[in-house]
Amino acid sequence: MTKPIALITSATGRIGKELVARLAQADEFVVRACSFSGKADALKALGAHEVVHFDLTDPSSWDAALDGVSVVYSASLDPMLEGHLAFCSELGKRTDQIKHVVRVSCMGADTNTASYEPDQHSSREGAPIPLMLQHYWWGEKALIDAGLPVTVLRNNFFMNHLLKTDCETIANEGWFSNPLGTARNSFVATRDIAEAAAVVLSEGPERHGDKFYDLTGPQPQTMAEIAADLGRAMNKSIEYRPQNMDDFERDFGSTRAEFFEYLTNGFYCRCSPDFYNLTGHKPTAYYDYLTTEGASGETGLEELWQGNLWKKCEDAMKEAADLKG
Repeated sequence: MTKPIALITSATGRIGKELVARLAQADEFVVRACSFSGKADALKALGAHEVVHFDLTDPSSWDAALDGVSVVYSASLDPMLEGHLAFCSELGKRTDQIKHVVRVSCMGADTNTASYEPDQHSSREGAPIPLMLQHYWWGEKALIDAGLPVTVLRNNFFMNHLLKTDCETIANEGWFSNPLGTARNSFVATRDIAEAAAVVLSEGPERHGDKFYDLTGPQPQTMAEIAADLGRAMNKSIEYRPQNMDDFERDFGSTRAEFFEYLTNGFYCRCSPDFYNLTGHKPTAYYDYLTTEGASGETGLEELWQGNLWKKCEDAMKEAADLKG
């Protein structure tokens, strides 16, 4: 029997690489990996059967990518929301073809499954739901409104994104800073998100269609505890230096600062059982993430020094912040 074709968007990203490797090992799908930056050889080395050019800002690249596809893994960087919404409309024209979409989202993007009291559930005055989380909900809703069978993986803050903005000071001076302080957050390993996605894709929409899973780490940690784990992994002393929220906002813009305030208020503290219920084992702890290899062959510590969307003195969300849902 011919295997179904699974289209993996953002295949060169942290989750995407892990998912390509896992699906290739399971051998249940023809794995079609999307690449924007020409990393075909690396994706094929991970097991991708096909690699296609795909650009959310270029609809002319979509037809070839979607040819014969029945399941889609959908992920996109935060500033790419407008392109994602347009791509959802295209998928909605193919409901006879597309049998399942697994979308990467964020914990807190659950305006359809929870109730909010603005005076209680807020990140800052006038913002009961941070704009970034509203964006994630719009990304989910666009797929639902298109009439597609959707499974959403709502993730805690990624372990691999946590310290990327401080690589230089970590490597050269042994410290990092952010405003999270003593707030506890159950940061999630991207390899765990990929594993959950592989399970959901394998078991299909009959079991997982129109369901939403919160994925977290196994324990909530403070920044001092994160610094201790990183130092142990690097075999050197690493110091956490608290940062003022105003300084953080000047570094990265109001949209990201608003989200970090949400984190400091404890909304990402809880540990969800969903990953365990999907996979049968507990999530990856931060130290284990740093020191062990995922399916793509990299440790979390190796990933720390790789590319980073968030750069100091640049507001990566400036244009996306003007979009209306």
